[in-house]
Amino acid sequence: MAQPQHNFYLSLERRWVAPAYGGGILFVIALCFFGAATNTMAGWLYVLSGTILAILCLGAILPVRALRQLEIRRSPTAPVSVGEVLSLHLTLTNDSKNAKTLIAVTDQISSGLGAPRRTVLETLAPQESLDWVYELDAQKRGVFQWEGVELRTANPLGLFWCRRRRSVPGRVVVYPQIFPLSSCPIIDHIGSEDSTKFQSENLYQNATEGMTKAIRNYRMGDPMRLIHWRSSARFGEFKVRELEITTGGEELIICLDHHFTWEADSFEQAASAAASLYFYARRSQLNVKFWTAQSGLLNSRATILEALARINPEPLGENTSLSRPEGSLLWLTQNPQTLLELNPGNRWLFFQGAPEQTVNGGHCPGLIINPIDPLPQQLQRQSDRLLS
Repeated sequence: MAQPQHNFYLSLERRWVAPAYGGGILFVIALCFFGAATNTMAGWLYVLSGTILAILCLGAILPVRALRQLEIRRSPTAPVSVGEVLSLHLTLTNDSKNAKTLIAVTDQISSGLGAPRRTVLETLAPQESLDWVYELDAQKRGVFQWEGVELRTANPLGLFWCRRRRSVPGRVVVYPQIFPLSSCPIIDHIGSEDSTKFQSENLYQNATEGMTKAIRNYRMGDPMRLIHWRSSARFGEFKVRELEITTGGEELIICLDHHFTWEADSFEQAASAAASLYFYARRSQLNVKFWTAQSGLLNSRATILEALARINPEPLGENTSLSRPEGSLLWLTQNPQTLLELNPGNRWLFFQGAPEQTVNGGHCPGLIINPIDPLPQQLQRQSDRLLS
């Protein structure tokens, strides 16, 4: 019973005005005075009840006027990744000739971003603007949209509440968490056969020239020819050059298999892995693309990241076949059956639903991602299957 009454009160407040506690008490007192005046025919009671009713009328009209001519604009919000701070900016402008005071402003943000954010506009002079900036912790991946902002006031008499909704659409894109990978064997070895890899390793061991990728500490067994003497003299210990491993501009298509009943945490890991691998492949000078059955083949950075923000698992029927793009694929899945359907030369990442789950990757190399160890550590880990 309480819920319908609450909804009726809110509806009354949004469509017109709803009495505050003090307004309701004053209305009851006015009715009592009017009833007493009717029985006693005392003129002063009529005057008193009429005065109270006039005050109530003013208390009902003025809050409605207080919310007029208040313009609200929302600045565009830059996309962020999970774990980053999201900044939202609203500008309130008083276009009237009177000051606006004591107005509650509530931004009705999407539930995926948290509870609605509220501030109180204490005083806003005529023809002036006020910037309201607040921050949120982006804890959930997705594309979040909401309709607008609610204004609420009982000013100036506090007898009636008035609530109005302004259409100020908001849109926030939260990308999956992107890890800065320093290495990734499943990408570094793309396009290399056993003999090619053997030759590349020999060339690397014998190389004395080339593009330096990084300077690191000397490790037992490193060739003396790779010591960077200038850095070694500066730091007082041996420093070794890591030469850039070129990939020759091969094409790579990162595929996220969302047509399966994924574990929720595993799917978030997969989205984060896809984004991290995409940026690592770009830094490695690969011609990298992204594919899902929902979005198709994507090339540009912005569309790929938004697709990763928007994607969710969509299980297929038992007899429904899944088409794949042509090319060198990096297949991200939790469905072990799809690994057996990959063509030679493709690679895979399998996300375990449980640590003890095993998988047969067939003739294609890949990595098994468990739900326990940190994802960046697993993506940078050398796997025996990559060398098979």
